[in-house]
Amino acid sequence: MSESWPWRGRVDAAEGPEALRWHQVVQPVTAATTPGVALLGFACDEGVRRNFGRLGAEEGPAALRRALGNLAWHGGTPLFDAGDVTCAGGDLEGAQERLAAEIAALLRAGHRPIVLGGGHETAWGSFRGLATARPDRRIGIVNLDAHFDLRRPVRATSGTPFAQIAEWCAQASMPFDYLCIGIAEPANTAVLFATARRLGVRFWLDEAVTAEAMGELAVEIDALAARNDALYLSVDLDVLPGWVMPAVSAPAARGVLLERIEAVITLVRATGKLALADTVELNPAYDQDGRGARTAARLAWRLAR
Repeated sequence: MSESWPWRGRVDAAEGPEALRWHQVVQPVTAATTPGVALLGFACDEGVRRNFGRLGAEEGPAALRRALGNLAWHGGTPLFDAGDVTCAGGDLEGAQERLAAEIAALLRAGHRPIVLGGGHETAWGSFRGLATARPDRRIGIVNLDAHFDLRRPVRATSGTPFAQIAEWCAQASMPFDYLCIGIAEPANTAVLFATARRLGVRFWLDEAVTAEAMGELAVEIDALAARNDALYLSVDLDVLPGWVMPAVSAPAARGVLLERIEAVITLVRATGKLALADTVELNPAYDQDGRGARTAARLAWRLAR
């Protein structure tokens, strides 16, 4: 590979082909001869800047690739890297359009994209890409997040993507079927709760996502899958406790335990309808010892299995 190829890691050559790691199997998407999992970076935090958050998430895709490179490869679907979509000159809307176009192209080629954000403005581009590639499909949304991200979209920010999706669905006469898991009640204003209820959003507070509640949550996810043709899963890393994931714009005071988030990802994948996923808000500028990146990589690893 060229010097610009971002994938590096340990090589255990003496242990044979069962000792492979991600950096040894990932290929440029241009080399694909069969569909697989396609990683696509969205190197952008313009939406975070507009939302008055801590900047640095545009470096998230690079940090995630570094953390993913050394993870063990257990075989299965081919793994590809589709590069990065960037945001130049503050043109968030243009970057989101390019992201949507790249996702749509990957889906049409038969790949299962996983987008590596970037701020949560990623979600608007992600959804539009899936809707463009599957125009006649009903799409259900699962967002693992401490925030609704339903702020009034005067202009796009990291806090508006699901409001933008709701508006798009209304204009397209499509249902806005949005399940948000991990909401921090102190971090969302009363108007956001009112907006969620007006739009028919189903949500789980962070304190409600307990071990005892996982069966009920599984029923809700299965019902979401049953009434939709495809699912879009967004994982905002600030859903995790701040002591587990400090490397985000807004670390959570409580959050949802990592094992619960992993279990929800497994439940969504088990429906067989997961068409697109993204992981967002990783901010390496606040990542001591790379612990946040390793946690985010573990979640991306689970999504790709």
